[in-house]
Amino acid sequence: MTKEENEKRLTYLKGIVARLPEKPGSYQFYDDEHTIIYVGKAKSLKARVSSYFHTEVDRFKTKVLVSKIHDISYTVVNTEEDALLLENSLIKKYNPRYNVLLKDGKTYPSICVTNEPFPRIFKTRTINKKWGTYYGPYSHIGSMYAVLELINKLYKPRTCRQPITKEGISAKKYQVCLEYHIKNCYGPCIARQSYEEYQENIRQAREILKGNTRQILREMREEMERLAEHLEFEKAEEIKQKYLLIDSFVSKSEVVSHTINNVDVVSITSDEKTAYINYIHVSNGSINQSFTIEYKKKMDETDEELLQLGIVELRERFKSDAKEVIVPFEVPEISENITFTVPQRGDKKTLLDLSIMNGKQYKFDRLKQAEKLNPEQKQVRLMKELQEKLGLPKMPYQIECFDNSNISGTDAVAACVVFKSMKPSKKDYKRYNIKTVIGPDDYASMKEVVHRRYSRLLEEEEPLPDLIVADGGKGQMEVIREVIQDELHLDIPIAGLAKDNHHRTNELLYGFPPRTIGLKTNSELFHVLTQLQDEVHRFAITFHREKRSKRALESELDNIKGVGPKTRDELLNGLKSVKRISEANLDTLTDIVGAAKAKIVYDYFHEEKGRVADSK
Repeated sequence: MTKEENEKRLTYLKGIVARLPEKPGSYQFYDDEHTIIYVGKAKSLKARVSSYFHTEVDRFKTKVLVSKIHDISYTVVNTEEDALLLENSLIKKYNPRYNVLLKDGKTYPSICVTNEPFPRIFKTRTINKKWGTYYGPYSHIGSMYAVLELINKLYKPRTCRQPITKEGISAKKYQVCLEYHIKNCYGPCIARQSYEEYQENIRQAREILKGNTRQILREMREEMERLAEHLEFEKAEEIKQKYLLIDSFVSKSEVVSHTINNVDVVSITSDEKTAYINYIHVSNGSINQSFTIEYKKKMDETDEELLQLGIVELRERFKSDAKEVIVPFEVPEISENITFTVPQRGDKKTLLDLSIMNGKQYKFDRLKQAEKLNPEQKQVRLMKELQEKLGLPKMPYQIECFDNSNISGTDAVAACVVFKSMKPSKKDYKRYNIKTVIGPDDYASMKEVVHRRYSRLLEEEEPLPDLIVADGGKGQMEVIREVIQDELHLDIPIAGLAKDNHHRTNELLYGFPPRTIGLKTNSELFHVLTQLQDEVHRFAITFHREKRSKRALESELDNIKGVGPKTRDELLNGLKSVKRISEANLDTLTDIVGAAKAKIVYDYFHEEKGRVADSK
């Protein structure tokens, strides 16, 4: 590979890394023949994969691996444990060359409920569906033991391995063991617990293993109420204790379950121009394929039509013979041999949600990629979003925001910042000295500045903004409206950014009377609006400080008779502060401004000191 080819390869790979999400998942590295050479997991895909391409990486094996990478793919999951499960299943399927640490075939434990007349419940790493039903696998061992502990406390299933039958119990073939005496078993082997009660306990345990705790809690509550009505308070208390145990238990989310085998999961995420169809295949209880394709819409195709097309394309591409396809909504029939399932809850719904999440993430990545190549695309998207949120007649290309700054009404100033195409246009910023307002009156100051700003724009026939944003709530919005609509008779939309009790901006207001606009505080659009607000604060405060500083200097030097601006600036440039000027001797002052001016300044400050001393 030539140097130019290697640089091109690294540029391509770093482009993929830059678009990776900061979410948990599994990533796959491919060689030049598009064979998977490494599978990894990450709490944050972006942080983990980018670490391979840092210049300070000095491990020889890592450098060799990076030199072989020609492409990268990934799958987003909900938790770090899920990423570990997915990594394990992919390594077992593809046996990548560089995954030396995970080639021992180690499997994660599951919980088995046996098919015996009196089923047992225990953990195992061996899966044989002839023995029973399996729940898991559990990548987090603590979570598995928490489930088993809960079930053992609630239902006390038997732990002995002897084959107990109804006939054997009737014939009194069995004897109780130590577990019965220490109250870890209810003794079904000697009929101290009935067959029906034991089976009901196992049924409820299965529901907990499936994650259906709400159903169990509902049944328990109904049973408690029934027992209370019949004054059976002791039995009701027993059920209450079980209820509290389940209620405090937080079940673990899982990627898949051994109950799901050879199933396709297909979902769609679409907008006006593009549809993204994600495909996940589950085999033997593990995800072993995840892929997203993209369709550019040519006509007004429906999501149902596109999803059907995507299912055919993806099943053919990956040679899938799954008889069941999990989808988000009903789709037209493709084949008599395929059953479509639209899950509402349970493991299949979890898989469908995972597929939808991957489709949305792929769409987001593609959008980020396009915006990186064409930054204006992002700005247009944000302007369109703001236009839709506020119902504006046109995209808000030019947005203006105002802020006042003063200390107890002194040195009152105001500022106007201008954003064009959602970016600061600093050459258009304006600063104002408040002229007509006496004292700290923010509303009157805002009214003066807004009137001056837009009456001047009208006189000079300059373009007016598409949106004015008030740095404040309803009061500031109303003041601006009075000037814009009532006095100047202009039709400019007005919005407001209101703060909470902690002085943090938390909502966008629009309309008269103002109403709150639904906008997530962590969205890109909200960040741009708060940037606008922060910028006008910064600009106004900076101007206010400059004015205060200038006034402080004027009060000392500009009041000296015979000293003009030129002499003042020479002194400040030479000695940096009024204090140092007042303390300088005559020779020092003479070196800076000459003998005549130096004597005037020297006499002024020393006569002042003399007058102060005499007064004491």
